[in-house]
Amino acid sequence: MYDENNIFAKILRSEIPCNKIYEDNYTLIFHDIKPSAPVHLLAIPKGKFKSFNDFILNAPQEHITSYFKSIQNITNNQKIVDSGYRLITNHGNHGMQTVEHFHVHILGGKLLGPIISGDKFHT
Repeated sequence: MYDENNIFAKILRSEIPCNKIYEDNYTLIFHDIKPSAPVHLLAIPKGKFKSFNDFILNAPQEHITSYFKSIQNITNNQKIVDSGYRLITNHGNHGMQTVEHFHVHILGGKLLGPIISGDKFHT
């Protein structure tokens, strides 16, 4: 069941402010309040989607397409395409998802470390 009181639901209802940089009918993108890189944005879809799987399985195709195109447009606007950036989404307990509203972190503006600290996996 979707938690109507999660922080992103409250942001979408304008109950909690955010430093918004983009909004349309399907997506809200804003600055993370605890940035891990010079560019650290959060992209949240407008709708009651708990996770990536929930979003892909239940959102209309138009919503999914618009959401990911918005992320791509923001990476261009932030001028991080040429230098590189990282998109992160966490799913479930093992994935360390702390807010049960699907969201993507957009990080860039500096050389980012390994995907997982101490891990030899680099792609």
